[in-house]
Amino acid sequence: MAQISLLDKKESQPAAIAELIELYDNVVSASNRREAGKISPDDTHVHIVVGHSFAGSMKQALRQIGWSETHKVIVLEEDYAIGPLGDLDLPKGRQARIDWFRDHISGGAEAYSSFEEEYEELLRQVAQIPERAEVVIWAAGNACEQMGMRHALHLLSNKSNAIAVYNACAICEEMYNRPDAWIKYRHSGEIVPDKLCDALARMDGSGMLVPPDIERLRQEWQALSEQAKVLRIWRAGTVVEVPADSYDQYLLEKLDLLQSRAGNDSFLRAARLIGEAMGHCDQTIGDDYFEYRLRTLIYDGVLEIKGVPAAMRYYSVRRKTSLG
Repeated sequence: MAQISLLDKKESQPAAIAELIELYDNVVSASNRREAGKISPDDTHVHIVVGHSFAGSMKQALRQIGWSETHKVIVLEEDYAIGPLGDLDLPKGRQARIDWFRDHISGGAEAYSSFEEEYEELLRQVAQIPERAEVVIWAAGNACEQMGMRHALHLLSNKSNAIAVYNACAICEEMYNRPDAWIKYRHSGEIVPDKLCDALARMDGSGMLVPPDIERLRQEWQALSEQAKVLRIWRAGTVVEVPADSYDQYLLEKLDLLQSRAGNDSFLRAARLIGEAMGHCDQTIGDDYFEYRLRTLIYDGVLEIKGVPAAMRYYSVRRKTSLG
């Protein structure tokens, strides 16, 4: 609109026309990219991944090795490690998840404002998977991706496609780690596209699931999603539900450690504390959940606050001091 308004001025017409043409090209290019990413009957493989970060790397890797025409990507957007998961097939179950995020997670209401439409789109994408296409689910050793994989198998219940499961983190660690230089990936989104290309080349059929395995994992999804707890971790090769406050003491220990390093008990930025907690945690727990537990400790009178808890960057905390 701004460029069109300049067309009334002769001296601005050439620049305005050039800007409009560039805008048109960008819009058409973006539209073509979206069309190219849609699942088609000619696709030979459909990759199901958890999280937009991993999805972006996967799409780039598929383009780099020339597979993007026949290999498509479906993204599971949920953080399956937290929040209720029961009855996601039904509107009441999806509403229960929306309500929990709205009540406990900062920005949860905005993040879940289009959840219903996004879930319907996910179901449409799964329904569009061609019968002859191989479905490849990528899941690393963390609760979020493992539950995502089980949910994907649940969504595929009415499909007869061959299904394989691969762990990109484990593949890259095996290929690249050396005694003097190694990386321990916590989730697949940490893998750069170049390394992911090599992981894709390792799809040798070893991850193919047989019907009893598929049925077992689907039953695990059903059992775990029906439980009432809202925090899940990955322990000894399985997803385990734990109480919501399981990492509260861990948060407090990190607070004490950071304050001892500073040599005082002054207020500590919430973002600093949560970053420390995430960086050293043995589980893949996001900043949203840690921030929810930090606010709970404030409400319970364990911590005192300086600032406004609108977002973690706006406030600081410390152990509540005795008034006596």
